[in-house]
Amino acid sequence: MSFESLGLAPFLLRALSEQGYETPTPIQQQAIPLALDGHDLLAGAQTGTGKTAAFGLPLLQHLGTSPQAVGPGSRRPRALVLTPTRELATQVHDSLRGYGKHLRIPSAVIYGGVGMGNQLDALRRGVDLVIACPGRLIDHIERRSVDLSGIEILVLDEADRMLDMGFLPSIKRILAKLPKQNRQTLLFSATFPESIKQLAMEFMRQPREVQVTPQNTVAETIAHRVHPVDGGRKRELLLHLLAADSRVQTLVFARTKHGSDKLATYLEKSGIQTAAIHGNKSQGQRMRALGDFKAGKVKVLVATDIAARGIDIDQLPRVINFDLPMVAEDYVHRIGRTGRNGSTGEAISLVAQDEAKLLRAIVRMLDRDVEIRDVAGFEPQVPIRWGNSAPGKAEQPGGQRPPRRHARRPHGEAPRHAHAGPKKHGGGQRDVGSGNAGRRQQGPRRGGQHAPA
Repeated sequence: MSFESLGLAPFLLRALSEQGYETPTPIQQQAIPLALDGHDLLAGAQTGTGKTAAFGLPLLQHLGTSPQAVGPGSRRPRALVLTPTRELATQVHDSLRGYGKHLRIPSAVIYGGVGMGNQLDALRRGVDLVIACPGRLIDHIERRSVDLSGIEILVLDEADRMLDMGFLPSIKRILAKLPKQNRQTLLFSATFPESIKQLAMEFMRQPREVQVTPQNTVAETIAHRVHPVDGGRKRELLLHLLAADSRVQTLVFARTKHGSDKLATYLEKSGIQTAAIHGNKSQGQRMRALGDFKAGKVKVLVATDIAARGIDIDQLPRVINFDLPMVAEDYVHRIGRTGRNGSTGEAISLVAQDEAKLLRAIVRMLDRDVEIRDVAGFEPQVPIRWGNSAPGKAEQPGGQRPPRRHARRPHGEAPRHAHAGPKKHGGGQRDVGSGNAGRRQQGPRRGGQHAPA
């Protein structure tokens, strides 16, 4: 299938050709024709699937081919894209400017953390397209510096993340300012929790649904590895892993903003070129850190989950979870930045005893084996108790499995594995739960969370 077959206008096809785009991705193949036909759309797509073009190309085609309704006063925005983070807003704005290079569509990108002057100037001049974060857009609504009564297309990008960040009240306030009639709404989300479905029922008209990737699936080319370690020695182990090959670009995930800063400072002082990116950084600092990482000026980028949304880096070889995410689905978002387009990638997690429960949830969701390997010199003082039940494995009543002594293998020797479901007993392997594991049960695998492609 080609972009020509999707019904796109010549000015968009020309821009795509000049940028080297040849074949639409699955989400683009499914979403673009429906959006061009004017349908509201619920689209399941994760970062890296081409979702920006999936909503951006129909949006630009509408703006470029439909005359603006002439109304009183200055030019009002005709299309609005809401995003959860400043980085994603900037990335979407840059992408749409590239796709629309042969159109004259004035646009503005609106987010907090910077002065309002440039944003106010752009809105006063008049724009057709606004890409915005909800918080700063509310500021402009309250100042009456933006009039949303002329919006013809609304896009909610990464809607699940916006709700996770507490933007639901702001989104509802913004929706109340939009016209209810003759408005097309496109909602893109990696997951569809009940809160998203409720929101869609409230403000969308008979939306079509497309889902290109089974929820919570990851590329088969990613190798998952767990290194057990005492919590107090995680920083040393991270430095050991990074120093082993300092040329490999690595994205490191920490749970908190403060933790990200402390970790970046520790690595810098230890001679590793490092930058940190999180919500307390200014927009300039965040863009500079991301730019330096993409350009290879720094080899390690430490990020929180929220700040990392919108980071789009091709050929990223390694992601390290310094802290495991509190929600298993966030593991998928994190590691989805490696192993793209058929390339191989590593997803390494440093796991302490208090994270054993989180690891079990992740392995159960992945429904695949995860290698557990001690690193020589960093073995936990007390072997981690993974619990009585391996992810996906039938519970043994009362935890009646005799403890089994196991030889701890240093880094580089044959690994143990965390299994997502029961398999026949394999020599030398151990699953999460084998701290108390006896003989393995045999039988079919329990079903994992598979959705039709």
